[in-house]
Amino acid sequence: MKISHLIITAVLATVIAGCATPNTSRQEAFLAASPRSILVVPVVNRSVEVTAADYMLSTVSIPLAERGYYVFPINMVKRVLEDDGLSDSSMVHSAPTSRLAKLFGADAVLYVTIDRWDAKYLVLNTTVTVGVTYEIRDGKTDVVLWQNHAKLVHKSDKGGGGGGLGGLIAKAITAAVTRGMPNYMPLARRANITALNKYPGAGIPFGPYASAEELAVQSNIEKQK
Repeated sequence: MKISHLIITAVLATVIAGCATPNTSRQEAFLAASPRSILVVPVVNRSVEVTAADYMLSTVSIPLAERGYYVFPINMVKRVLEDDGLSDSSMVHSAPTSRLAKLFGADAVLYVTIDRWDAKYLVLNTTVTVGVTYEIRDGKTDVVLWQNHAKLVHKSDKGGGGGGLGGLIAKAITAAVTRGMPNYMPLARRANITALNKYPGAGIPFGPYASAEELAVQSNIEKQK
């Protein structure tokens, strides 16, 4: 049996856990600030996976825009920050939010920090873990408007690959390949969606460019509080 076939037929399980509980006062501050545009700055990566920041940065804009906010083009943002002497993500995160927002005319700034991004090999299965912290600050006052954390665990199924010696070999090969080429992109997308989209809950409210139906539902939720 070919390795590619083993990968296709292997059953994968995704476990979503660890989202922060809603911070009501912060969400009220977010609604009061009512940002229309959000600047996504380069991601700080505290994990051992060197490409993690690129995965996360390339996937965070879409769910944010789908919530109804204008999101500045990622490549343009990186270029402007570098021209302003902010070529390192840690430098960007330590700079005043108001300075960053002023460069682009943004209402708010989204900071993303990768706390964990790794694959653990356990002979017959592989566990891939992604942990990300999100924070949005007001572009004028530097005040934190919203925070959340998403943790996702992706496992190759222990029961896949059939029985007997052939099944054990199949599972071992699948786990080894998963370890060597972990598919982080779907996990990055799911982390962003999990953190941003659950509202009411720990996510962010819909923005001004959301559909009329979505805004109407949100308005009813706010009235019921």
